[in-house]
Amino acid sequence: MPQIDFHTLGEHSRTPRMKAACQLTEQAFLAGERVLVWLQDAAALSAFDDLLWTFGDRAFVPHEPLAADPAACEAPVQLFAGAQLPATALGGSFSTLLTLRDEASVAALSFRRIIEVIDGEAACRAAGRTRFRYYREQGVTPTHHQLAEA
Repeated sequence: MPQIDFHTLGEHSRTPRMKAACQLTEQAFLAGERVLVWLQDAAALSAFDDLLWTFGDRAFVPHEPLAADPAACEAPVQLFAGAQLPATALGGSFSTLLTLRDEASVAALSFRRIIEVIDGEAACRAAGRTRFRYYREQGVTPTHHQLAEA
């Protein structure tokens, strides 16, 4: 069963959520993990891609869009937006999935580690609670972490 970590912010803006997701992606990358970041849509992917270059003065997270063959790609962090993960993303090329989606997915459970980032926005909290319940129904108990306010 995967390790599932929910990181919760008190902020109401999506900007702190995306920045926190960048920081968690960087931590996973620095720990040697290969990370797939699954975003809601193309606009979110573009915004996250831009933020990965600028979220910290000294931060560097090598990344690119999900490759046709993720295992052959040198980038340790790859980004994807879409309703369903392609089969190539599920073959063990990634140890960690950081999801910034509203919906739960059984595909997420194929990763060793799942990172969820939740902000204070009512819709984001409600979607997060739904995903938390979904994981519990699948037999996995997520761990909750309260992130400090920036």
